[in-house]
Amino acid sequence: MPHLLRYLRHARLSRAGAVLTAALLLLTGCGHPQNFGSPPALSASTPPSRADTGAIRWALYAEPPVLDYVYAFDYPQNTILSNVCESLMRLTPSLRTEPGLARKASHPDPLTWIYDLRPGVRFQHGGTMTADDAVYSLRRHMDEKIGSYWAEDFKNVRSIDKSGPLQITVKLGTPDALFPQAMANSAGTIADAATMRTEKTRFGTADGTLNCTGPYTLTSWSRGSSIKLTRFDHYWGRPARNTAVTFSFLPDAGARTNALLTGEVDGTYSPPPESLERLRASDEGKVYFGEGLTTINLALTDLKGTLGDVRVRRALSLALDRDGFARVAMHNSATPSSSLVTGETWNGLPQAERTARERGRPSTRRDLPQARRLIKEAHAQGKKITIATSPIGPDVSQLATAVQDAGTRIGLEVDLKTIAPDAFTALFSDAEARKGIDLFPYTYYLSLNDPLGFYTNMHTDEFENYGAFSSPAYDKLADEASAQGALPKRRHLAVQLEQLADRELPVIPVAELPNSVFLNKRITGAPTTISYLYYPWAADIGAARPQRTRP
Repeated sequence: MPHLLRYLRHARLSRAGAVLTAALLLLTGCGHPQNFGSPPALSASTPPSRADTGAIRWALYAEPPVLDYVYAFDYPQNTILSNVCESLMRLTPSLRTEPGLARKASHPDPLTWIYDLRPGVRFQHGGTMTADDAVYSLRRHMDEKIGSYWAEDFKNVRSIDKSGPLQITVKLGTPDALFPQAMANSAGTIADAATMRTEKTRFGTADGTLNCTGPYTLTSWSRGSSIKLTRFDHYWGRPARNTAVTFSFLPDAGARTNALLTGEVDGTYSPPPESLERLRASDEGKVYFGEGLTTINLALTDLKGTLGDVRVRRALSLALDRDGFARVAMHNSATPSSSLVTGETWNGLPQAERTARERGRPSTRRDLPQARRLIKEAHAQGKKITIATSPIGPDVSQLATAVQDAGTRIGLEVDLKTIAPDAFTALFSDAEARKGIDLFPYTYYLSLNDPLGFYTNMHTDEFENYGAFSSPAYDKLADEASAQGALPKRRHLAVQLEQLADRELPVIPVAELPNSVFLNKRITGAPTTISYLYYPWAADIGAARPQRTRP
């Protein structure tokens, strides 16, 4: 899914103009290059904790608008909610799926999923989980009046019914290989049905109640300031290794960085890219990197204009300086890529096919001569394209500048259209907002570890098909892959989809982006991967050193 609130997080940077100017000089070959170090090494987790600890303090770049799981569609809300509410299945720090609130998932035929629930699981504000809670929780995604942000995951679901005191049965209208994987993210969350019926629209708000099964209870929400979670002593799983977590809302990147370095907060996920060198050089803590299932891309929004000719799309892709963008704009935290998904998503593809796929990937190296030949062949010299940009982060503003440089070098007329952060966010949901724009940069993370999580987006009429790309051959292959339950076969079909996307370029890939987390010296144990959005990560955090006991 695209980062939505993430596009607002740098809006208040007082240094945005200076940062952009400096990066522009570097990306276009002027000025003196800086040493940005080596790309980060990835791990699945930070070192395990050595002992339990007291309360911890965590920085968030924005306050979540709501904590109702049906609207938990971005970093701030999922970072908190993953510790309070749980799903039928669980995404582990190694990005594999395991049983969660369901002790077992059965698939007796291509159109049926049966989930057997764990017995004796207690809700934080009273009551024990039953099949009625599970049915009610999942059906909310299918209620158009509620307007769940996860409704797409239920598009092939025909019914969700109780089939025993601790068992539910889901019937599909067509085979769907992505549905069972979605039961490990917010789409599979189970909450107390009685609370949701009583609270209605207050459920999960600052003035309402949140009643789930996770290792922490939501105990306070101070608007504009912080949210506090307290360890739930009757949790069915392993108890949290700390007593409480307070999330402080720090939208200013400089203030957030200073809070980390002074010990005002103990850690954060996704520290500001412009602060990474400072944080990595600090003796106060350490930056860790893990698989992010995240890519930085260029969304094409008008395939009837200049970019309607695939030769122009290929030329622009060839002219883009991916290496310069990754090293300079992203402070070497990103890796140039010619794929719309990360390498991790191809687990399950037989090794011989995986090797063949990697060898067959288009190069990420800049090739201006070939790009100019394609522009000449398409008779596109002097034709205009418009890029939307906004001063909200290097993955937007500086990538737009790099694209302008690339287009200008091959003979296109490239205009940058700077828009406000809220207008930029509207590009993801409003076709009217995209009028007059040919493309815009965006960062996309997968909520499940499957390449189809991205490649099905280019299916005709899909919501996230921003350029209205349409190909009967692509649609047919996407449908076949989505219905394929056998993992090796599904991955094989996904490779074919990727190859079609390579040829047609409905979206232009730019770079892979890892997940990152900063922890100060007193704590450890947090997962480094993007699993933290759906896994109770805070419960793993404890003391970095053994606690001394008094004689």
